[in-house]
Amino acid sequence: LRDIIEDLRFEDLSPNWNSFDLESFSKSKKLWDYQQKAVKNAIKVLWRYYENFLDYQKGERLEANQERKGRIFQWYKDNGLEENLDIKLDKRKRKIYNLLTEYYPQEDGKVPYEHLINRMCFWMATGSGKTLVIIKLIQILKCLIERGEIPPNDILFLTHRDDLIEQLKKHVDEFNYANEAKIILKELKEYPEVKRQRTLFGIPVFYYRSDNLSDQQKEKIIDFRNYDNDGKWYIFLDEAHKGDREEAKRQQICSILSRDGFLFNSSATFIDPRDVITCAFEFNLSSFIKSGYGKHIA
Repeated sequence: LRDIIEDLRFEDLSPNWNSFDLESFSKSKKLWDYQQKAVKNAIKVLWRYYENFLDYQKGERLEANQERKGRIFQWYKDNGLEENLDIKLDKRKRKIYNLLTEYYPQEDGKVPYEHLINRMCFWMATGSGKTLVIIKLIQILKCLIERGEIPPNDILFLTHRDDLIEQLKKHVDEFNYANEAKIILKELKEYPEVKRQRTLFGIPVFYYRSDNLSDQQKEKIIDFRNYDNDGKWYIFLDEAHKGDREEAKRQQICSILSRDGFLFNSSATFIDPRDVITCAFEFNLSSFIKSGYGKHIA
């Protein structure tokens, strides 16, 4: 994905898509050049998806997003994608089989990957500031929503560790102190109450532990269906599948929740070819070191 957007110049996008301050973050932090590049690449992909392939219109028909998926998948193939990324359906893995067949059409015992292509990945080394990129992208999504360029979907942040949630909160506090448009963090369990209020000023962002997201309800484990929102989520994953024994199922749940939105997946380690192929920005450990940055960049 990074290679096929390389020829698209960010400066050539219309003002609604390129008139952002990509550098500023907080009183003490600015985005480094490579972090700005990650944000620019993300905007270029969103422009392709929501403007170039099929221009987003308020109140558009449900089929429009499926049409976009078909066009972006064809774009991949036109630019040399040969790998078969379809997901094989295995009835022996009953839970995943039931999930996939409930939400996606199947052909010849497989779910065509076209239905899950509304996503992009950021392959960034530990310590390279993925969280800052995520927060900046959230700010830009809000601007694009206000400009009527993308759907007004809700935003969800998922990660598998409490310390990464605390890191997000810390950076959001820093961001909010320096910016007029505040990010309001709410635990996903508060979603029904927040939606009832409808008076939350700022940018509401829901968060939860990805390993507590499932297809059943317990005390901490929540059933994703209770928060499905017709699949209209912008989901940000931050190392969300690490240490996850039910990784395959959780990955599908994240895709299902964002099936009529968009999935942004950030990690220092990608091994699944689907993640590598849909990578919009690569700054992994090897690139990080070659570019002269140490582990503690600040």
